[in-house]
Amino acid sequence: MPIMTSGIRVAFTLLLSAGLSVAQEEAIRAFTGAKLFPITGDPVESGTLLIRGSEILAVGAAETVEIPEGAETIDVSGKVIMPGLICTHSHIGQVSGGDSSAPIQPDVRVLDSINVRDASVRKARAGGLTTVNIMSGSGHLMSGQTIYLKLREGETVEDLMILDDRGKPSGGMKMANGTNSIRSAPFPGTRGKSAALVREQFIKAQAYQKKLTAAKEDPDKAVERDLAMEALVEVLEGKRVVHHHTHRHDDILTVLRLREEFGFRLVLHHVSEAWKVAPQIAAAKVPCSIILLDSPGGKLEARDIEWRNGAELEKLGVVTSFHTDDPINDSRWFLRSGGFAVRAGMSRHGALYALTMAGAIQLDLADRVGSLSVGKDADFVILSGDPLSVYSRVLETWIEGERVFNLADPVDKLFAVGGEGAGSPRLTNMCCFDFPIK
Repeated sequence: MPIMTSGIRVAFTLLLSAGLSVAQEEAIRAFTGAKLFPITGDPVESGTLLIRGSEILAVGAAETVEIPEGAETIDVSGKVIMPGLICTHSHIGQVSGGDSSAPIQPDVRVLDSINVRDASVRKARAGGLTTVNIMSGSGHLMSGQTIYLKLREGETVEDLMILDDRGKPSGGMKMANGTNSIRSAPFPGTRGKSAALVREQFIKAQAYQKKLTAAKEDPDKAVERDLAMEALVEVLEGKRVVHHHTHRHDDILTVLRLREEFGFRLVLHHVSEAWKVAPQIAAAKVPCSIILLDSPGGKLEARDIEWRNGAELEKLGVVTSFHTDDPINDSRWFLRSGGFAVRAGMSRHGALYALTMAGAIQLDLADRVGSLSVGKDADFVILSGDPLSVYSRVLETWIEGERVFNLADPVDKLFAVGGEGAGSPRLTNMCCFDFPIK
């Protein structure tokens, strides 16, 4: 369904003209002729996507979108445009968080360990990814604070980070249960002990929270700063969502139990056995970020993973996204997650929603990304064909109105298809190093 109708075209033109006098340096581009998948509206067979600078101005059928004089028109007839893909669980950028000193480390910030010049970031752009939740591994009950990044061109993590309304880096808290975090002391040796340790830390955080409240009212009650407790208080206050790795149905229910006890916001990740407890997940109104593997294996607790997880959760109205868990699934093949889910019974719209808008909701970024909507960031992907076809390729990836991947560029193509130098940013960034690119 077109976002801008002819009834508001005149007002839009006047507003656009006024805006041009203020921001003439912002390029206006019209992408015409492509099939558009707005996600929050019906597909448009031959539409126009109009952007100014980093923002979407209009999207709809060609006859409903007036292209202003002086705009750059880009003919993408026969192609497909959809919102930039959102991966809610990724480990690109050589990220590493908690170490072996303790099972619970909420003070660790993964932003201190991300190499944004790593080849994995460029490969993610080649897969159409524009927004990612980067987190450390699941070998801890709590391995630290995740970070949400836009995969813009940049040389430091600060160039890519998304700031929240407090001006701080956006992110959640990575937690895990099951076999990953079960080890010898000081780590837990059983599932029961794992849950007990988590409860212990949240009770400490509640006490710290009360002290902070008291200190606001009485300066004489000032509390010595505790970075771990500060992070957990943010979780308790809903400022930081918990992204929880869990596989088995009983582990899933344990997480729901903890969430009920302490009231934190939660996204369940992986949930290999979600199909066994989908009614309980739906009743708790907890969203899920699921992974779909073409060749499951690696751990016994994930042996019952099913492609129909997406379909079962969709039936019950659970907000469901997909993730790569890169390098478990290569970010370049993220779109096939949608194809797997549809093959197992999920609707086409549900699968495309899971690749985009559902992730935006889970990362608290729905007002900025996830759909082709007026006022949102100009993050989109140009595809050669249907998003769920194995024959379709990512041709271009755009973030905030800037093209960050172009398959027609030999270096970008190298990261998309592999070859000599593809895994080495040093080779592809050196001005005087010459190697063949095919």
